[in-house]
Amino acid sequence: MLVVFGVFSWLPIGRAVVMSFQRTNLVTDPVFVGFANFQQVFADPQLWTAIQNTGYFALLALVFGYPVPLVAAILMSEVRKARGLFSALAYLPVVVPPVVAVLLWKLFYDAGEDGVFNTVLSWFGIGPVAWLQDAQIVMPSLVLEATWAAAGGTVIIYLAALVGVDPSLYEAAEIDGAGVWRKLWHITLPQLRGVLLITFILQIIGTAQVFLEPFLFTDGGPANRTLTLLLLIYRYAFTNSLGGDYGAAAALSLMLAVVLAGFSMLYFRLTRKWSS
Repeated sequence: MLVVFGVFSWLPIGRAVVMSFQRTNLVTDPVFVGFANFQQVFADPQLWTAIQNTGYFALLALVFGYPVPLVAAILMSEVRKARGLFSALAYLPVVVPPVVAVLLWKLFYDAGEDGVFNTVLSWFGIGPVAWLQDAQIVMPSLVLEATWAAAGGTVIIYLAALVGVDPSLYEAAEIDGAGVWRKLWHITLPQLRGVLLITFILQIIGTAQVFLEPFLFTDGGPANRTLTLLLLIYRYAFTNSLGGDYGAAAALSLMLAVVLAGFSMLYFRLTRKWSS
């Protein structure tokens, strides 16, 4: 296991670190250029656009996507019958291949009157919406699909954690006259805080590396409103058929990894006392 992990994980990471200091297209011989790749990336005006878009996606995913699995898990934990069926339905989107899910949602987001969502809106007298062409709503549209596709796994994690909560705590709270919301606030959430901290940092890391939805839905459009950091890395490396700028792609990848590692360390340091 260690050999396989080293060959297929750590070796490519080390190679990417070396490549970030080279001018290479993987065809000609690499040339060591020091920090020139990092300077090139910082000078690219699209970098700041990608940072803003990635941050906007992460913010929307946290505000709307982070609470959804928790609420769904709490509701399903209260179901006495067919809980397994609801769990399977919640996890079903995770089983769907990501590319298939995006192609399916492209039909939902069809800007014509025959699009699934536009058909539903027409029932209420609302005109067709250009879901993926309107710069104002394209990012929330991507967040909606990403939340649907990824929430099921987190729901299962929360359900497993809820099973471990001592039922006597709820019984004691009911005797003291606590309602649903007080039990949720004073028992459920404190008992899940360790899991909530882990899922929060995983959500941050995952949203900072969002690629599939912007790439397949809009390819960064319209007008670069969905250009994210990983999509920019992809453009550096693969948009030139004669060999991309892999040095710049590796440099931006390394910077993103360092920022996420630093954020994770700071986050766990700040929440260490609260989590225990």
